[in-house]
Amino acid sequence: MAIQDISLNVAEGSVVSIIGANGAGKSTILRALSGLVPLSSGEIWFKGDRIDGKTTTEIVRMGISLVPEGRQLFPYLSALNNLRLGAILRRDAGEVEGSLEEVYKLFPRLRERQRQKAGTLSGGEQQMLAIGRGLMARPKLLCMDEPSWGLAPVLVEQMGEVISDIHKRGTSVLLVEQNVHLAFGVASLGYALQLGRLVLEGDIEKMKSSDIVKRAYLGG
Repeated sequence: MAIQDISLNVAEGSVVSIIGANGAGKSTILRALSGLVPLSSGEIWFKGDRIDGKTTTEIVRMGISLVPEGRQLFPYLSALNNLRLGAILRRDAGEVEGSLEEVYKLFPRLRERQRQKAGTLSGGEQQMLAIGRGLMARPKLLCMDEPSWGLAPVLVEQMGEVISDIHKRGTSVLLVEQNVHLAFGVASLGYALQLGRLVLEGDIEKMKSSDIVKRAYLGG
């Protein structure tokens, strides 16, 4: 989906959500931000540096990490090796081990499953692994694309707690979600997309009271 006339801002230390139906262009924004989709116009800036046109590797080194839709794990590798791949660009071996411990504190189940092949994990465990892999890059901004995808309602609620925990640990989060209850539950600022265009933006309470959001997402 092509996106047009969109301006977004993620303040340092914040959680920002982008909502919209499937095909609205949400994932395209994250892919462009991560260097996976080139811009035909416009600019992307991160911490004072223009990053559109840079490679994905350069963008990861600068502090942006993507947790992709559908997880995109390496199913025949162990959970531990999937996590280590998230730190493949880092050279601080001791600190990498520290990051691994932080992931295990956030997701104790992954420590239990570290020798198990990623493809044999449950859906919830795979999502934990995908997020953990993203955190292993030690990002300043973690971009999450539909982390509730395929999860049972109780796990979606837990996902909200995980995102809040990541935020409290000092990582900014840009969350793309169709699940509006999750998106609004963790963010302070939101954007709504329709057919590649921005139709609403503002603080979450403003978003909740909008007729657009009520009609499209909240059953109002």
